[in-house]
This record gives sequence, structure tokens and C-alpha cells, in this order.
Amino acid sequence: MTNKELAQAVLEAQSACPEFKEAAQKFIDSIGTEKEKEAGEILLAEAKEDICFIDGTIAFFESEMAEKIFGAEIAKEKLAAAKEAKANGAVYCNCPGCTAAKNIIDNFE
Repeated sequence: MTNKELAQAVLEAQSACPEFKEAAQKFIDSIGTEKEKEAGEILLAEAKEDICFIDGTIAFFESEMAEKIFGAEIAKEKLAAAKEAKANGAVYCNCPGCTAAKNIIDNFE
């Protein structure tokens, strides 16, 4: 994936926080300008700040707060998906926002 595609994935991730999306948009807007490197560094820093560990995701979806936010059924589904991801070796959260962050951390040039 290109850096632009990595940033675009952040914009498309419903679970990405507003600050992460803002950094992604600023990076995309800066491509080809003198601000591209700086915007890329900001995006990478935001990815590192926002990524969550899978254990934290599991703990959240086991909580009453997750049920209040998502409803019992969706919280249960997300908990099962997180536990399955951990069983398959995942270290980080498997939501689209964290997946985008992990891809940026691993592949951003």
C-alpha cells in the first residue's frame, strides 16, 4: 500500500478517533508539498498513540460500558472477535482504526 492508501484507510475506519482522522487528512492534503514529511511524522506519531492492545479491547468489551455503547449483542460479538484474534496471535486490537494504525506503523515510508 502507498502512504496515501494507508492514510485513506484511517479515514474509512469508523473506529478511528477524530484526531487520527484529522492527521490522516492533513497528510493526504500535504502530499507533494514541503509539508508532506512533517505531516507524515505527525500521522505516524498519532498511529503509535492511538493503537490499542488486544487485552484492553477484550477488557472493554467485557464491561458494562461496552454494552451501554454498543448494546449487549454487538458487544458480545465484538468480544468474541477480539478473543478469537488474540487466540490467533494478535497483540493489537482488531478494529479497523487499530488495524489502520498498525499498518501505518509497520509500512509507512
